[in-house]
Amino acid sequence: MSDKTAFLSHLTTVLQGIDRDGLMKRERLITGPQGARVDMGGRRMLNLCANNYLGLADDPRLVAAAEAAMQDHGYGMASVRFICGTQDIHRTLETRLARFLGTEDSILFAACFDANGGLFEPLLGPEDAVISDALNHASIIDGIRLCKARRYRYANSDMADLEAQLVKAREDGARFILIATDGVFSMDGYLAKLPEITALAERHGALVMVDDCHATGFMGPKGQGTPAHFGVQVDILTGTLGKALGGALGGYIAGPQPVIDLLRQRARPYLFSNALPPAVVGAALAALDIVQGADDLRAQLFANASYWRAGLTAAGFRLLPGEHPIVPVMLGEAKLAQAMAAELATRGVHVAGFFFPVVPQGQARIRTQMNARLTQDDLDFGLEAFTAAGRAVGVI
Repeated sequence: MSDKTAFLSHLTTVLQGIDRDGLMKRERLITGPQGARVDMGGRRMLNLCANNYLGLADDPRLVAAAEAAMQDHGYGMASVRFICGTQDIHRTLETRLARFLGTEDSILFAACFDANGGLFEPLLGPEDAVISDALNHASIIDGIRLCKARRYRYANSDMADLEAQLVKAREDGARFILIATDGVFSMDGYLAKLPEITALAERHGALVMVDDCHATGFMGPKGQGTPAHFGVQVDILTGTLGKALGGALGGYIAGPQPVIDLLRQRARPYLFSNALPPAVVGAALAALDIVQGADDLRAQLFANASYWRAGLTAAGFRLLPGEHPIVPVMLGEAKLAQAMAAELATRGVHVAGFFFPVVPQGQARIRTQMNARLTQDDLDFGLEAFTAAGRAVGVI
């Protein structure tokens, strides 16, 4: 057997094991736009698993803005920005994002995964320390791995453990200390304890970085995110254009001018990736206009979340507590989560099962997510389907 044949045989065996353990992720084909209802396999499905919090992914105003940007600025940039890939609208969006978030400047990336991947290495050296929440997003974890700073970890939202790690980092002689946390932990819908985190940072002379992907646009006054929600200041914010701000792609880092300036010089995902397409930038600018005046959408989003959470609780499902539009339905085992998702699909509800390695072993779930465009009829339809599916698979 050749090396190539043996290698491919090995991969096939690994895939068979993933499938046998009930951990195989399968993609469902959507025909048409993302929205509160989507077309799948010739059926109209209620969509409860998109990050489309404000329902802007198919908003005609964003589509029109994207089309106008392509007419004015073309289809793609064909290069990285420092060579020949910056247009006026890129800088306009960066300036608008910074003003919206209350920071000095911001810098765009192809995705927030790239933003987090490029953040830590240029800013921190081997004499520094980064202290990361144990449930941080994979992109934060990967970004930290790429830098030479000493790494510390604290149990999720455990402030005593965070303070212990801050003390240890100082005792180990750290020059600068950066605390890294998600603003919202996306698998659970839990909010980071930013008042306590920022107070500890102040006490120990540390900086705070927050990934606000699951908050920008709808948490806090005018949708400015978790720091605004709690009324605190943090040093560095990362976020995405790919969720509440239109749902396409693109990420950013916002913060003090020297931070942004150094990232333009040394952040590898920025230096070696094409600039965002003009259509995405134009639509993102339109999304910011909408979001800043979208108190009605934000109110509807949280009303939907409250109604949905109450309905699932009354039906007998085990939920994680919280206030966020992410509402996880806890099922335990991967195969049960997959069976529940399949059963819901037969009833016209599009959801996804989450299981290891996305969540810890034994904590498989259906992560439901609310959308401001969902009507009460939509939610009642979903609750009826969940109740019937839960009984069919034996979880209620």
